[in-house]
Amino acid sequence: MMLWGVASLVPGLTPLSAPPEISPIDWLMWVSVPGLVLFTAASVMMFLLHRRRPSAMLVSLLTAYALLAEAMIAGMSQLNWHLSWWEWHILLTLAFVFVAYSAYLQFRREGSSAGLFDSVALSGTVARIRRDYDQALEEMVEHVRRGEPLAAARLSGKFRLNEGQVAVLDRAGEALAHERELSQRLSALVEVSAQTRIGLPEDELLTASLDRARQAYGDVKIALVSGGKTQVGSREYQFKDGNPIRRDGLLAFPLTVKGNLAGVLEVPVGGTRQDEALAATLAGQLSISLENARLYRELDTLFHQYMSPDVAHALLADPSQAELGGQLKELTALFADLKGFTTFSEKVSPGEIVEMLNRYHTAAVPCILNNGGTIVQFVGDALLALFNAPATQAGHAHAACRAALAMQRAAAEVAEEMSWKREDGIEWPTFRVGVNTGPALVGNIGSPELRGFNAMGDCVNVAARLQGIAEPGTVVIGETTLRQLGDGVKVKPLGPLSLKGKEELVTAYVLTDLQ
Repeated sequence: MMLWGVASLVPGLTPLSAPPEISPIDWLMWVSVPGLVLFTAASVMMFLLHRRRPSAMLVSLLTAYALLAEAMIAGMSQLNWHLSWWEWHILLTLAFVFVAYSAYLQFRREGSSAGLFDSVALSGTVARIRRDYDQALEEMVEHVRRGEPLAAARLSGKFRLNEGQVAVLDRAGEALAHERELSQRLSALVEVSAQTRIGLPEDELLTASLDRARQAYGDVKIALVSGGKTQVGSREYQFKDGNPIRRDGLLAFPLTVKGNLAGVLEVPVGGTRQDEALAATLAGQLSISLENARLYRELDTLFHQYMSPDVAHALLADPSQAELGGQLKELTALFADLKGFTTFSEKVSPGEIVEMLNRYHTAAVPCILNNGGTIVQFVGDALLALFNAPATQAGHAHAACRAALAMQRAAAEVAEEMSWKREDGIEWPTFRVGVNTGPALVGNIGSPELRGFNAMGDCVNVAARLQGIAEPGTVVIGETTLRQLGDGVKVKPLGPLSLKGKEELVTAYVLTDLQ
């Protein structure tokens, strides 16, 4: 190219540099300008694409466009185009032979003509191609999951794949499908293990676990022991040494609670030993969840029969809260006992005493619990309830007074009912209630062997003293409690009172109404 340029452009060196015999054509140069601009722009675009995605195809196209631009420049001068047109044709032919050879090399390397010119594509086209391939891969994986052989062959026409590529994609898709299935089953195991929580009934636990397991394991079934039989539909299972049973394309695993057979888990047989191991792990996890659910139910029932729900839930969630110790906290204490209990006890049998106490407490306890109170002890005919302990409670003074008034109304109904039923004229006892607000030490008191949740302090002592001076059927509150009640409260002042164990006088009020 350099020699040809010297021979055809240096004046007087050769006949090739002589001017043409015909006059130049003016419009030919202007027609060549758009071609020059477009070929130059194409060369720049190929160069920029090559910097981002290096490719032999881009290099060959860059060369071809550069030669086309050079041909346009040579033609614009009109000095020797009529003598050297064959030179440009040869150069352009070589350029596109270079393009063809690059395509051939890529075809030999890839084994397919698909994607030969992908490197030339713009970013938007590349993104669209990638989306198509991703969608195709997802489609292939779905085919594999449904057990359809040669899933990649379905896509070979769309993407012009050869047999080798189809086989590779089939193996890759199958491996990916197995990987996803394993991931889903492991995820299901984690979620099933997380199902067990405080207060979740056994049937809800099994329903939630079954729904999640079916998403990963297929048509899973669970049946609990009923009437001494372990049966799923018409299939009855008798396990030996805890080993699974294979029957009708199904694997049955025993579910155990405390070492005893509690149910059966039926899982479709998998294609690998790994599937069987995962199914066995699922059965073990369900056994643990089932045992935990039953244990929590037993503990929950037991705790709620002997302590307030707030204390029971706190201990079940965090057993460390049962440790000895306490903290200073503002609370409202409610003391209540039955006036006339001693006289009543002297006139009736022990069985009637227990019946009377149970009737009164059955009416009073819901009044306290429904207002957020915690009953910490029953002592004979008396009870102590705390508000704002152990659970924090806004407006605890208001809640305690509301509970006290509700207790008196419920107790009055019980007394009226029983007095009407009895014909011996024995008068039933009547509640009297004392409420006081202030700081107290709250926590677990006792010994390492036996302890109880309680509150100690002047606030609690004053509540007990106020209950002692209350008339039957009334509620007496302290001054601190009254200040926290705000507007809408009706009281009768009792004035400064001298209470047992208190050097200073205590101002008290009879609570008659509360809005």
